[in-house]
Amino acid sequence: MKKFNFRKVLDGLTASSPGSGSSSASNSGGAGSGSVHPGGTAGVLREEIQESLTSEYFQICKTVRHGFPYQPTALAFDPVQKILAIGTRTGAIRILGRPGVDCYCQHESGAAVLQLQFLINEGALVSASSDDTLHLWNLRQKRPAILHSLKFNRERITYCHLPFQSKWLYVGTERGNTHIVNIESFILSGYVIMWNKAIELSTKTHPGPVVHLSDSPRDEGKLLIGYENGTVVFWDLKSKRAELRVYYDEAIHSIDWHHEGKQFMCSHSDGSLTLWNLKSPSRPFQTTVPHGKSQREGRKSESCKPILKVEYKTCRNSEPFIIFSGGLSYDKACRRPSLTIMHGKAITVLEMDHPIVEFLTLCETPYPNECQEPYAVAVLLEKDLILVDLTQTNFPIFENPYPMDIHESPVTCTAYFADCPPDLILVLYSIGVKHKKQGYSNKEWPVSGGAWNLGAQTYPEIIITGHADGSIKFWDASAMTLQMLYKLKTSKVFEKQKVGDGKQTCEIVEEDPFAVQMIYWCPESRIFCVSGVSAYVIIYKFSRQEITTEIVSLEVRLQCDVEDIITPEPETSPPFPDLSSQLPSSRSLSGSTNTVSSEGVTKDSIPCLSVKTRPVRMPPGYQADLVIQLVWVDGEPPQQITSLSISSAYGIVAFGNCTGLVVVDFIQKTVLLSMGTIDLYRSSDLYQRQPRSPRKNKQFIADNFCMRGLSNFYPDLTKRIRTSYQSLTELNDSPVPLELERCKSPTSGLATRTPEAAPGFYRNEMPAVRQRNQVHHLPDHVNGHCTSPTSQSCSSGKRLSSADVSKVNRWGPGRPPFRKAQSAACMEISLPVTTEEARENSYNRSRSSSISSIDKDSKEAVTALYFMESFARKNDSTVSPCLFVGTSLGMVLLISLNLPSSDEQRFTEPVMVLPSGTFLSLKGAVLTFSCMDRTGSLMQPPYEVWRDPNNTDENEKTWKRKLVMNYSTSPQETGDHQYTIICSEKQAKVFSLPSQTCLYVHNITETSFILQAEVVGMCNSACLACFCANGHIMIMSLPSLRPMLDVNYLPLTDMRIARTFCFTNEGQALYLVSPTEIQRLTYSQEMCDNIQDMLGDLFTPIETPEAQNRGFLKGLFGGSGQTFDREELFGEATAGKASRSLAQHIPGPGSIEGVKGAAGGVMGELTRARIALDERGQRLGELEEKTAGMMTSAEAFSKHAHELMLKYKDKKWYQF
Repeated sequence: MKKFNFRKVLDGLTASSPGSGSSSASNSGGAGSGSVHPGGTAGVLREEIQESLTSEYFQICKTVRHGFPYQPTALAFDPVQKILAIGTRTGAIRILGRPGVDCYCQHESGAAVLQLQFLINEGALVSASSDDTLHLWNLRQKRPAILHSLKFNRERITYCHLPFQSKWLYVGTERGNTHIVNIESFILSGYVIMWNKAIELSTKTHPGPVVHLSDSPRDEGKLLIGYENGTVVFWDLKSKRAELRVYYDEAIHSIDWHHEGKQFMCSHSDGSLTLWNLKSPSRPFQTTVPHGKSQREGRKSESCKPILKVEYKTCRNSEPFIIFSGGLSYDKACRRPSLTIMHGKAITVLEMDHPIVEFLTLCETPYPNECQEPYAVAVLLEKDLILVDLTQTNFPIFENPYPMDIHESPVTCTAYFADCPPDLILVLYSIGVKHKKQGYSNKEWPVSGGAWNLGAQTYPEIIITGHADGSIKFWDASAMTLQMLYKLKTSKVFEKQKVGDGKQTCEIVEEDPFAVQMIYWCPESRIFCVSGVSAYVIIYKFSRQEITTEIVSLEVRLQCDVEDIITPEPETSPPFPDLSSQLPSSRSLSGSTNTVSSEGVTKDSIPCLSVKTRPVRMPPGYQADLVIQLVWVDGEPPQQITSLSISSAYGIVAFGNCTGLVVVDFIQKTVLLSMGTIDLYRSSDLYQRQPRSPRKNKQFIADNFCMRGLSNFYPDLTKRIRTSYQSLTELNDSPVPLELERCKSPTSGLATRTPEAAPGFYRNEMPAVRQRNQVHHLPDHVNGHCTSPTSQSCSSGKRLSSADVSKVNRWGPGRPPFRKAQSAACMEISLPVTTEEARENSYNRSRSSSISSIDKDSKEAVTALYFMESFARKNDSTVSPCLFVGTSLGMVLLISLNLPSSDEQRFTEPVMVLPSGTFLSLKGAVLTFSCMDRTGSLMQPPYEVWRDPNNTDENEKTWKRKLVMNYSTSPQETGDHQYTIICSEKQAKVFSLPSQTCLYVHNITETSFILQAEVVGMCNSACLACFCANGHIMIMSLPSLRPMLDVNYLPLTDMRIARTFCFTNEGQALYLVSPTEIQRLTYSQEMCDNIQDMLGDLFTPIETPEAQNRGFLKGLFGGSGQTFDREELFGEATAGKASRSLAQHIPGPGSIEGVKGAAGGVMGELTRARIALDERGQRLGELEEKTAGMMTSAEAFSKHAHELMLKYKDKKWYQF
């Protein structure tokens, strides 16, 4: 082959060579190297396509987080601003206001949030975390930031209380002490309430941690301190002594005041509530066990479960509300967690679906000494947030406007669509609103704080989530919000499984047989396709009309026995039987049946699930048009589907797995192709055998396959998946020895081909004798992966007799026995990195060798599918319908689709599906395809314009199919050539078709692999976006594959991220950051610059309501008339300084972020100057303190020296 000067090629110079089209040029550099193929069209490409995207267009930043906060721990509410805050075990805080106001912030330490306290109507929030640190958050900016932090070194924080309109925070500790913190400076006061001073001197035991702190509504100078062992101390802050003490036998969990400040209520560990009067603290004024059985007089009530929290709220015109969680009787163990509301003599128990974490009563007034007037209860559950309406007697709940039910069933897959057809959201909403739950409160959602506007981003966005129970949810994600539009239940297509039934399904998956695995949606044609974990595909069509009809189903037998073939007999086993015997029936397309093993009749040609055979009522919305199911083959369940694609313009759906490829005509409801992957190579040439070189090892690229096909559930939810044992054994880190690979006859598959058989219609099986190998031991585990058991090898040229065959085990080398797969956690990203040279050499385009099929891998999975108008063969002059097929070994096959010419013939004439013989190769499993025209514009697959299939209008009956081909230029101009972008888990390539010349190659990574890749539109151009397993997000220009962005964004620590990460147009992406939350991000610089305008404001200026006039008599007899000055009592002048070793003050980054937000203007300069002056003043103050200290030391030294001089002035030398 003629050698070319690579530099000249990069300069746009071309060289011609007839053999240059079959090889690919690549740099000798490492990961990320790119090169241009020296084909004749490279120079033409550079002249025609001017790339507009540069690195300045890209930047990574998080935008918004949707869903329920994962593992919540704390709850707080600002009654004036009407915003709600939720803390979590991972150190996150979610702040919610009106719909659209949703803010996420995170503690850097990741410590769990213990408690949250709003500075009511001040735009600030205090958080206490499990690492004994207090944080002050500034909420007056769209992205809250920490202003100050205070780290306690010697004591653990257990409870915090901030009085309304006070700047002094009370902090209780595990040792029983109470400290006071200045909120403005976040400095600890010298005033401390020690536990040994709070209790009586005669008490011999420690009272335990502080579980409650609150000031008296009647007198701000009195502090109520509750200890865990049942002791309550009423502390006088001025006199620094306990005014009264209360003792009870049971441990205290919570305390709440009556608004008059004369009584308080305690909840205890025995399920009792005690009401105490300050005038008689010796015993409780009232003791009740709300859920205990009534006992005779004089006997103690029956103990119940602990009441974890109680709130005592008063009303002007009715009896007070007593609301508490827990306290149920122990004999009702099966009852769910409950919230009890006591109003007068009525007791209402609200059972919850999940354990209660925290609850708060929402009241009209922020003043604790006024009548509270509660109107709602916010209940934070482990997996939900509900608000109960207290103003209605039946206590209905409010309809939650936030997307808190994303995790209603575990999310198994996601899809993201930006810039959708504008009418689609309204259509889906109009259908979905009819199926909403009823019985909600008729009042508006009480959490209505903050402000939000649409911002500059106005294009519609839709997110689709698939779930483990088979449900699919469509969400409106426009303008940084998320609202559910429509819910589809795929399980309604199948019969319900009875107890003890469905044994064939449990061989694949023990739980959730309807779990959604992959989804494919065409927004323009409204065709929706879904594949499930039980090896089925459902095609849905959208209709506004309700219908009742039978569900059409097809059963497809997909197998590949090439690896199991020993010695076929050409004269008795024709490789391509007569097509007439393979034509499908209307309901079933099964192959041979009645397979018998030595143990009895094995399962064969049986689907995993049973489709409903009776007529089914389908409401308006998405209605099932066709169900396609893979069936059992010789006692083995079908493999899970790894790739899916559908074309509304062609009326064809294609899907594949590690066994082969299936192509179905969903218009005529017939199977066009059902063929093993290896047969796709064979059927490209009927008349001659193309020899291929043997591979050095048998290393299956399982990295991507596991991501897309096996791990469909959360590792933390232990969703156990049964899948092919072969798919797990191929995760071995070490190459399989060649002797074990060649355990079958080298003459297998050499049968003579007959030209009469068409190569592409149906799966043509070759009857043969299978080799049987015994499995001797359980699989080993290497790096967290299951490795295949050692199999017995046989000589490569030996023929087995029928007697020999009957003695060996049923399982062949390519068909090991089915075993339970390890949980997805064992496949976490320690996936092996395979040898690139072996992959590159395994499918060389020369394919020259004298050995044929012994190196064929029967488990070459189909990992990517793509329908497009393209050039199927090298000599084609016009485009035609094609199907691109990508495999796990990096091979790309083009399949030609011969469609009838007219609409009338399309419903009657058969569609021809023929492998074209075109092969392209890459390193690693193929992930995605896309095409560009000669001008560099992104080509979209053709689609059919939507029409209602059930519309009975007269005009609709004569309506013809309207196809949109999406040509950016005229078909004549596009017909010259086009560019195909193919990305695998290792590299990306750009080919020119029909010449099949490789123009550009970019080796994306050498040490890791790509999990998700997508060609997306951005700024009227296109780019390739990739997410790598090492956490990098990479953007490359098209078609030159120049790196535009490479950011180490998120180290992959969970299979959930790999399964749900997806890119979309306009520079947006998302992934499931936790089992309950979706994180959206952008890689667009323009969107990063405008993100502040898109986010809602948490703080809005609102006047604090005025306190009610108490009246002359209440002021005279209702309490202390003296004003309480906390500054005078807790300030440094009176209380002194706290010990420096007790707590450490840590300045927060909030002020720095404020400077960045105001950068570029006068306010920014003033802020910088102010901070600089503050820092200078602080340094000068410190210097002044040091100088004063030195002067004091010098004066003391001078004084002592003078005294010493006077002492020894008159003494003689002998007197010393």
